[in-house]
Amino acid sequence: EGRRAVGPLSGRQQVGRDEAVPVSRSRRGVVQRVLRADGSPAFCGWDATGGAVRSAVEGGDDADRRPKVAYRVPGAQSADWIDIYNRLYRERIIFLGSEIDDELANQIIGVMLYLDSESTSKPIYLYINCPGGSVIAGLAIFDTMNHVKSEVVTINVGLSASMASFLLCGGSKGSRLALPHSRVMIHQPMGGAQGQAEDIKVEAAQIVRIKENLVRQYAMMTGQPQERIIADLDRDNFMSAQEAMEYGIIDEVIPVNDMPY
Repeated sequence: EGRRAVGPLSGRQQVGRDEAVPVSRSRRGVVQRVLRADGSPAFCGWDATGGAVRSAVEGGDDADRRPKVAYRVPGAQSADWIDIYNRLYRERIIFLGSEIDDELANQIIGVMLYLDSESTSKPIYLYINCPGGSVIAGLAIFDTMNHVKSEVVTINVGLSASMASFLLCGGSKGSRLALPHSRVMIHQPMGGAQGQAEDIKVEAAQIVRIKENLVRQYAMMTGQPQERIIADLDRDNFMSAQEAMEYGIIDEVIPVNDMPY
């Protein structure tokens, strides 16, 4: 008692009646469809690798290694074994567990908008263990996190590096969390260009503008002066969970014993 639980599955809360039902098999995996308690479709698919909803789950050999849980389809005589991530999204849990690109960003944006349309009074939990990726794609996720009315709880469970550290920092104030042995890495944006001299000049100017924007946002979210942010972004800057909290990237380091599972 008195411990803070992270995520909606704390205590003895019962899982709702919505179930994920395998409806067909694609070349690389099983297509999942989530049904509501009345049998109507609620959503389609969950990819545990990227951590977001897809129209078809494509996991190849990895799909067989994902944890499975038993769920009974409403009205069915017996339960089916399904991918656990199909169920977690119904509990408003999203995993960011691979390099950020446009495809993954669109998927995460889609599920955030969907969950926000279902309820704005319940938080969305974004678990992060990510090496970073595209700045533009990451900013699209960041803008959506600020666009939805639901509180977005960010939780660092491994490494939040580069753009992933920005998203970790971009969670709702007071709800940016990390596990004790997680790490954060911040650095300036990287890029490259080739072609005509004027085209390279344009690309270089865009990278500078992106860096200036990131510096402003980091300063606003952490409370650090822009001069320190600029200096700290100059090279790869690794922080422990405690150091990240002192810096202002997160709000709290959660003891493992306070996790609900």
